[in-house]
Amino acid sequence: MRMTDRLQQLALFVRTVETGSFSRAAREFGLTQPSASRAVAALEERLGVKLILRTTRQVSATDAGEALLGRARDALAAVEDAESAARGANRLSGVLRIALPTTYGARRIAPLLPAFLHRHPQLKIDLMMSDRYENLIAEGAELALRVGEQPDSSFVARKLESARRLFIAAPSYLARRGRPESLGDLVRHDLIGGGPAAPGDQSWAARRNGRTEIAPAERRLHVRSAAGVVACATAGLGVAVASIWMCAEELGSGELAEVLTDYALDPIVAFVVFPAGRRPSRKARVFADYLEQAVAQPRTSPDA
Repeated sequence: MRMTDRLQQLALFVRTVETGSFSRAAREFGLTQPSASRAVAALEERLGVKLILRTTRQVSATDAGEALLGRARDALAAVEDAESAARGANRLSGVLRIALPTTYGARRIAPLLPAFLHRHPQLKIDLMMSDRYENLIAEGAELALRVGEQPDSSFVARKLESARRLFIAAPSYLARRGRPESLGDLVRHDLIGGGPAAPGDQSWAARRNGRTEIAPAERRLHVRSAAGVVACATAGLGVAVASIWMCAEELGSGELAEVLTDYALDPIVAFVVFPAGRRPSRKARVFADYLEQAVAQPRTSPDA
């Protein structure tokens, strides 16, 4: 059997277990479901052990399959690293799949991509933008960017950057309803809440003159995406909390204004996240290193 066939069998086995589906794994490799199933069956026959339990609803690894899974991942990653090293440091290739929140991806990360792709002309990037936090391994993402609370211990995470959060409202809303002067004034205002980083907060806390104040955050409008929060605030629907990543453009154009400027909110943090249980690919490591350097560069605005 050719080495390439053996590697493909291992790769199909790994993705079948990770996705829980022969069909999904087959689509990733451009194969039919029966072809993927036969390849894994051939691997089982060659090794003389049952690797996968097949049911009508899903597939899962046997004990022998679990024992093989980690080593197979390492072996495939080592092959990719070896090929990448042979091409040279500046010749990454293939597809890098990145999961990230929609607004953060569009407003913060997308502007950083041209320089990275210019350095690596043979590399393609699949931006898996969503405000839902998917299973990274099942979705095939090699790394993710997460905004908000630090991911749990099932992920390998490192801090990328943080940003100021602020209270915002449209000038048209403030002209109609008045400008709040204290956190307590918000009870008399329409509030907009939500976004993937803080979907269920029932109160807003902020510091002024060294003291923390807390006000109920009974929202008139709840939005499930960061972009939606900014859009609703821009439309004059109420007062919202947003990071500078989300609303810098609207603040600069005058479509939004900052309110309660003598209050300080806790900053929001972005993390680079790698799926646990597998060695990050060289593409993922190089991209994460690039992002850390890029976000550390001086910014054009002191608030950005």
